[in-house]
This record gives sequence, structure tokens and C-alpha cells, in this order.
Amino acid sequence: MRFVLPLLLVLCCLMALLPGCEPKEDLLTTDSSAALEFDRDTIKFDTVFVSVGSVTKRLWVYNRNSRAVKVEEIGIQSRPGITFSLLIDGDASTIVRDITIRGKDSLLVLVRATIDPTPNDEKPFLVENDLRFRTNGNDQQVKVVSYGQNAYFHNGETLKGNMVWKADKPHVIYNYALVDSLSTLTIEPGARIYSHAGAFLVVAGSLRINPNYRPTGELKPDDRNIVRFQGDRREALYTETPGQWGGLEFEASSHDNVIRFTEIKNASFGLLIFNPYNRQPRPKVTVENTVIKNISSAKLAFASDGLALEGAGILGLSGDFSVRNTLLTNCGEFAVWGVQGGVYEFDYCTIANYTPEFRRETPSVLLSDGIKINGVLRPAVAPRFTMRNSIVWSSSFLNEDELIFVNGEQYASNISISNSVLRTKLYTAGPLSQAKNGNILNPVEGPNYLFKSTPSRFRGKMYSYELDTLSPASNKGVPLPGLTIDLLNRPRNPTTPDIGAYERKTP
Repeated sequence: MRFVLPLLLVLCCLMALLPGCEPKEDLLTTDSSAALEFDRDTIKFDTVFVSVGSVTKRLWVYNRNSRAVKVEEIGIQSRPGITFSLLIDGDASTIVRDITIRGKDSLLVLVRATIDPTPNDEKPFLVENDLRFRTNGNDQQVKVVSYGQNAYFHNGETLKGNMVWKADKPHVIYNYALVDSLSTLTIEPGARIYSHAGAFLVVAGSLRINPNYRPTGELKPDDRNIVRFQGDRREALYTETPGQWGGLEFEASSHDNVIRFTEIKNASFGLLIFNPYNRQPRPKVTVENTVIKNISSAKLAFASDGLALEGAGILGLSGDFSVRNTLLTNCGEFAVWGVQGGVYEFDYCTIANYTPEFRRETPSVLLSDGIKINGVLRPAVAPRFTMRNSIVWSSSFLNEDELIFVNGEQYASNISISNSVLRTKLYTAGPLSQAKNGNILNPVEGPNYLFKSTPSRFRGKMYSYELDTLSPASNKGVPLPGLTIDLLNRPRNPTTPDIGAYERKTP
């Protein structure tokens, strides 16, 4: 044992003289051939509204070498009219220096762009730049491509007088835009309205969308004269994503509202009349040749009135709706929800509430004569419901009844449905039976499908609710005075029109 201690001392001295051992992946290489690799060669931003900025894009940078490399500089130059910013390892800058990437490791670079206004008003303009990497004297680039577009911005704005929203530039709403109670907002054909998360267009006065537009021929779904409302996220991922913004809200003082040749999509609700105390005369909204789709039906809270309601494509609290040649689809809770009175008129409408984005357990159409405000049940006010030449349908296996009238026996005389296709088991018999007046109840689909392409038949994203060749809704309508065109401005059959928003094209 007397030799153990001297031996340990000798070993310690020898170890002190040995060179330090580092993991191979931490050892730096200065070889100029030690290039980086990237998960893409181009960072593409979808259209960025000027002065607002874009979403953040990610770029993964890989060091495939066995040894570490020191990136001497990562940078991107801002140009006149555009500002870029980088976020690397928590540092925000346009240039970052001396970043070490271990062997066989990676680095995440975040890129953001802000574009300033230019004289180019309507068309998007292209802005290109390079994200540069210098490693051991070796320069590499990743292209950065952005499309910018000028816009009119409405941030918590109150609109007074007779205002016109032109179609020369998009309109972007932040928080809200409020049409004053003594004012009228007219929206021109082809206008594009993009709303930020949670933003609303609130109408205390009058809203008139495409009030005088008269198309001269058949419209295509992407017709440039259609007014379109959607969220302000422009990436392809958000093209058909529900719940990105609030919706269009009409206050108790609102009046003379007309919505024509319009698309409203990707909102929490589509059209809301908020008149919970049944103020007279009730607000009215006339809707023609419109598509309302991808409605998340997120719960809406009205703190001042103690109300919490799910959204809907069309939601009325003591309000009147006249709806013609209109499609409602992919509404997460209700396509139509009316409470405490109101008049609901649907002519040549298709409520095809297929909901591939949601697990829906509610009926597509729900009407009730009562409502609770601050926990107190308000006096019942019977709604009036009229439907002609329309479709109420879905593929929901959870719901055999897509049409419900709460306390309907109390206002049965106010309900009139004729020449319509309905999915209902509840109203095949009894005092509210709809097995009359030319209605078609619960037709068996296949081989005579109602529609051309639905989520139950086609798993893609593009669905068509035009009638299938052998649809049971074909030529089962009756002519309605003054309604001679369909949603796409095609002429209706003058003697035996089709049921629903679309008239089937003849060969």
C-alpha cells in the first residue's frame, strides 16, 4: 500500500501533461469547403399589407460537417420601402455575427418583413432580397421573396356621413370599424375586406354592399366584382380556415341593409343582428346572391347584457332577415339561429351544412321564441319563418334533424315551408309536419346525390353544392315572382326551377 500514493501522484502529473479532450462536434473547422445546408432555397412571404408586417417565417440551417463551424455573419439588407428583421438565438437584428453551429447540428433563423407604402395602389408588387451567410470566408445566400400591397386601414374607426369603400385597394380592419347610427357605408363591386383576429365591422346605421350591381352574364365563383370578407392572414394555410376574425354585426338602430353578390368566410359569425331588447322597428338585413362559409361559431360574449351565445352563419336576436339565392355551409354550430322573434325569409337558398372542420351536434337551423338576459327570461316573442324552394341538408350522422323550432307548437301558424328539401325526422308527422306543400323529406342519397361534390363524397377542399345530374331537387321548385336568376346569375327555369341556390346548367 505504501506504493499506492506515489503512483497516484505520478498518474495525476501525467494526466495534467496530456492535451484536453473535446468532443469532435465541438472542434471548429476552418475549411472553406465546410458549407451550410438549408431546408429551402427561397423564403416566400404571401402578400404583406404595407406598414403592417408579415407573419414570421422559419429557416432551418444545417451543419452537416462532423466538426463545428463558426458563421461569421448572418445578415439581410433592408431596402427603400422594406425592412427585414432576423431573430436568432433570441437576438433580434438585421445582422448577427459569430454564431457557432456544432457538428451535425442545426440553427433556426426567423425572418420578418415590413413593407412601406408605394404609389402602386391596386396590384401586389414584388420585393426580393438575399439572406446572406458567411462561413470560413464562404458566402451562401437564401432568397427572400415578398409581395407587398397597399391598403386602406380602419383601426377602431367610426365612419360618419355617406362613406364609400372603393375597390382600388384592399381594406384592412383592426379591432373594429363602426358605421355611425346616422351614416351609410356603401361598398363598391370587387372590394376586398380583410379583418385582423377578433375584428368586426359594426353597423349602427346602414350598410349597402353592391346595392346597384347588375352582372351581365353568368358569374364565376372567383368573379372580381364579388365583394369578399375574410381574415388578414394571406398564407395558403389560412385560405379556408374558420374563426380568423369576428364578423358583420348590426346594432338595434341599424336599418336598410343590403348585401348582394358577396362572400363572407372564415369568421366567428357571418351576419349578426344584435337587438336583444326587441327594439322596434327591428333591424333588417336583405341578403342576395351571397356565400357564407367556414364559420367557427366560437362563443360570443356580450358582457353588458349578460349574454353568451355560439355564433352562426346568420344569427338574429330580434332581427329580420330576407335571404335569397344564398349558400351557407361549414358552420360549426348553426347555419341559422334566430331567438326572441324576428322574421326569417329564405327563397332559393342552400343550407348545406357539411362541417368537415368540426364535430357538430347542433341543428343547422334553430329558432326559439325566448332568450335569457342576465339570467332573466325575457317575454316570449314568436318568430316568423318562411322558406321556399330551399335545401336544409348535411352529412351529419349525429343529427337526423337539421331544422328545430323550440316551442314551435306555440307559433306553428308563423311557420311556412314549401317546395324544399329537408333533413328532418322530427317534422315528418304531428302539428309541425312538413310532409306537405311540395316538400321532400329525407331523400335517400345514392345514386341520386343532392350535390355534385361534398365532404362525404370527396375528401378534398373544393366542394360544389350545385345540384348533381340526378339530384332529387332538380325541377322540383315553383316559380317565384321577381326571382329569375340563381346565385351565379344564371336564368331560372321559368316553369319548373331547381330547388336551392343553384340552377343546374342545361347542356
